[in-house]
Amino acid sequence: MLRRFLLIATASAAALAAAVPAAGASSLRLPLPLLSAPAEDELTVTVSDTARTDGMYELRCGPTGGDHPAAQDACDRLDELALEGKDPFAPVPQDQMCTEQMGGDETARITGTWQGRQVDATFSRTNGCEISRWHTMEPVLPNTRS
Repeated sequence: MLRRFLLIATASAAALAAAVPAAGASSLRLPLPLLSAPAEDELTVTVSDTARTDGMYELRCGPTGGDHPAAQDACDRLDELALEGKDPFAPVPQDQMCTEQMGGDETARITGTWQGRQVDATFSRTNGCEISRWHTMEPVLPNTRS
């Protein structure tokens, strides 16, 4: 979704610039944004101990592909997080206070490239912070709630 927006914005800016009269006819100049198509996101999602969605899935975004069971929804979610300026792969800060609750034995690891940078993140459901972090990544990670 974000990639389509950037490509449309670039094309629209180019069309608008072409519509402006030649030099001498007007002093109006519109700057063209320096937008380039973002690199394709390529992630490997490995999920364990979920009782129903264990496995290794490939996810590609821009264009959407791979064998992830909810590839388009997962790519859309990653685009939303990028637009919000969030790093969904950042670990919980060591000094973060978290509720002492166990959300389950599920674990996941995501490796690859997202937004042009390398990713190697692990996820679990061992306390309130980790449960929240997992939920933020759904549907990239499977919904483990019944």
